[in-house]
Amino acid sequence: MSTRHQLITTPLTEDLLRGALDLERTEHGLLPHRLPARARAQNTDGQLAMAEAQPAGVRLVLRTRATVVELDTLPTKRVYVGAPARPDGVYDLLVDGRPAGSAMVAGGNTLTIDMSTGSAEVLPGPVGTLRFDGLSEGMKDLEIWLPHNETTELVALRTDAPVEPVPDRGRPVWLHHGSSISHGSDAASPTTTWPALAAAHGGVELINLGFGGSALLDPFTARALRDTPADLISVKLGINLVNTDVMRLRAFTPAVHGFLDTIREGHPTTPLLVVSPLLCPIHEDTPGPSAPDLGALSEGKLSFRATGDPAETAAGKLTLGVIRAELARIVEQRAAEDPHLFHLDGRELYGEADSAELPLPDALHPDAATHRRIGERFAELAFRAGGPLADPAG
Repeated sequence: MSTRHQLITTPLTEDLLRGALDLERTEHGLLPHRLPARARAQNTDGQLAMAEAQPAGVRLVLRTRATVVELDTLPTKRVYVGAPARPDGVYDLLVDGRPAGSAMVAGGNTLTIDMSTGSAEVLPGPVGTLRFDGLSEGMKDLEIWLPHNETTELVALRTDAPVEPVPDRGRPVWLHHGSSISHGSDAASPTTTWPALAAAHGGVELINLGFGGSALLDPFTARALRDTPADLISVKLGINLVNTDVMRLRAFTPAVHGFLDTIREGHPTTPLLVVSPLLCPIHEDTPGPSAPDLGALSEGKLSFRATGDPAETAAGKLTLGVIRAELARIVEQRAAEDPHLFHLDGRELYGEADSAELPLPDALHPDAATHRRIGERFAELAFRAGGPLADPAG
């Protein structure tokens, strides 16, 4: 057992973090962002501002002989009025790529959201400390994956041995964009969101630009994808466009073309996979918007319902069925001149049989078991030899 007791404080710097596009210095420490400052300056939506500051896929990566690691953080916890209390965000530790423990940080700020009125209020709280100890004394690579669904400011890092950045492992970088399902929704922990599981199975380095409620074909998001170095790219589009009822089919088609055009400005030949929506029964043939089920909320349950009228599709309102057909058509059209563009029907990841076995608990979001299934299927369909996102070097 190690006899070292003195802990060394190491400055938190960009070379110790992966998965973030920007790091903001705050009065407390370092806040990882998953959109760059220029994109954030063009955003006026509070939902996206919250989502992009939640560090899904962001991890602290260290090479060290330390047996003890302490990390001070300032989390922001979410509380939904009338809904069951949410568990604290989970931090996952990997040692040389293998799971080695999980922990939570108490305290922090509290963001109280009233879904019936749309109001939100922040109550400041204290910094908390995460501690992993009893680690082996040899040199090893540590990864601390930050909570995927809890804004996390990094305040201080302490260890009982020096740390250094981990060199580039030579793995392909996979850049993924999607909705709350890609963000992680109700996954059990940050390494068990479906993109994290798929990345582990596929042997790739993940940059997760899944934004809860905010996969809306925003031009600034397309530019972030364009400007981020990557070897493989996927975009999962559809559910947020329906459940926010943000546009009609007339606007959707050129918006998709523009989104893909922008990505191609920075990645002209990078494998690019367009994924259509997973099965979601409430919106298969019924347009949005979706809304909280206030009856369920009064019983302490969080659930959603579709409020549109299926007849409105004739006037161009979007459903998941409409979007799937149009995405398939767009990709087929573009692929005639873009041999590195591919399409995947989201129902191959989660379809009718899966819905019968593993229904969406709140009618919109998959649970932990479903995240695992989606991640394993995506890895098999996309990263396998000959798949659309197979390692171009391999």
